[in-house]
Amino acid sequence: MNSAVKKGIEKLAVAHGLKDFKWMDPGKIIVGHWVRMKCNFGCPGYGKRKTCPPYLPAVEECIKFFKEYKQGLLFHFVKRFKDPEMRHPWSKKVNQRMLNLEREVFLSGFEKAFMFPQAPCRLCENCPATGECLQPYQARPTLEAFGVDVYSTARMLGYPIRVVKDYHEEMNRYGLLLVE
Repeated sequence: MNSAVKKGIEKLAVAHGLKDFKWMDPGKIIVGHWVRMKCNFGCPGYGKRKTCPPYLPAVEECIKFFKEYKQGLLFHFVKRFKDPEMRHPWSKKVNQRMLNLEREVFLSGFEKAFMFPQAPCRLCENCPATGECLQPYQARPTLEAFGVDVYSTARMLGYPIRVVKDYHEEMNRYGLLLVE
């Protein structure tokens, strides 16, 4: 992908309010089984969304998926909330902007465009996780759901990240647009 094409995609991202990002080779994304285990054992959302385990491919399949791409934009979001519950509506809005960007990139000729939003899918009030997805054109898994070690991947690109001990603390969140 040449620099003019990259600049065009960057302009689209900025137009959607997504301003902090870096290009990366998705084949270098760090994937680990331990990440999926954190989903299985410890996440209160496990099995509650179609975009979360156990409804996703095996970690080995996720690794193969990332290797099908040569370019990706890792998005960084920094946010702090006085009321921690406000992170959910904020995340829903940010995720929607990310999905809108994916669609625009897809329609501009990148048929393999695929977005991993920065927070779990909240498109539906009550996700029918065991049934058919009600929003299949927009529902997307997070990087963590695909086994991505977001901590190591973000640090590899020079971004800050640490474990948030309390939801009143500043959060560093990450999403990824795969482009080919």
